[in-house]
Amino acid sequence: MIMLKPYQAIPIQDCGEPLVPIPLSEFATETPPPYVLLGADYGDQSPYCLRAGVLAALREAQANLRHIEPGWGLYIFDAYRPLAVQQFMVDYTYGELLRGRSLSPNSLTPPEQAALWQEVYQFWAAPNPDPATPPPHSTGAAIDLTLINAAGEIVPMGGEIDEISVRSHPDYYAHPQNSPEKTYGHHRRLLRDVMEGAGFRQHPNEWWHFSQGDQLWAWLNQQEHPEIEYLARYGRVIF
Repeated sequence: MIMLKPYQAIPIQDCGEPLVPIPLSEFATETPPPYVLLGADYGDQSPYCLRAGVLAALREAQANLRHIEPGWGLYIFDAYRPLAVQQFMVDYTYGELLRGRSLSPNSLTPPEQAALWQEVYQFWAAPNPDPATPPPHSTGAAIDLTLINAAGEIVPMGGEIDEISVRSHPDYYAHPQNSPEKTYGHHRRLLRDVMEGAGFRQHPNEWWHFSQGDQLWAWLNQQEHPEIEYLARYGRVIF
C-alpha cells in the first residue's frame, strides 16, 4: 500500500552531495543502533550517515545548543535508512499496533486494516522505490534525535521517539498543566530552536524528526512562502 504525502509533490533536483559518516566522537548515539536491535538489516551501510551539507548544519545546531546550555549535546537516534530498513520499520510498526491492541490481522475488515495503516503512515513514509517520492530518511537529509544534558543523561521530552500517539506532535505540551509538562515543552522548544536555527525544519507530527534540503523541508518552507518555488536538493541515495 503506497500512501503519498503532500510534500512528495515537490520536485527534486539532487545536488549530488555525498553521503558521509556522522563523526561519532562529536555526537552521542545508540550502540547498537535501535533498528538493528529490532532486526533491521542495513547491509554494509550505517544509519549514522548524512549528506555532507546536512552534517555541517547538524554541527551548527549542536554549537547553538551549547551556547544556550553548556555541556549539552544532540543525541542521535537514527539518520540514513535504506529502503529495506524503511520497509522493515513500516511493517514492524503495523505489527506492534496489532500486538498492542490484541488484534489478529485475519479478523480485521478492510476498513479496519486501512484505519490501522493510516495510523502508521501518519508517522512513517511509505518505502516507495519511485525516485520522485523517496522516504525522507532515504535521502540522507533527515535525522531523528533528542537532547542529552551535561551529565550524559537523555533529557525528558514527555514521549518516546517513534511513539504512535498524539503526544508525538511537537506542540503537544504547548499549554502545560503541571511542572513536568512545562519541562517537556521547554525541552521540545529548545530542540526545535537550535535545529531550526541551523536551517532544519521539524516534521509536523514528530518532535524528534528534522530535515534539511529534502522534499519535506522544501514543502514546509513553501507553505510559509508560497511566492517562492522551492525544490528539494536531496533525493534518494542510490549506491
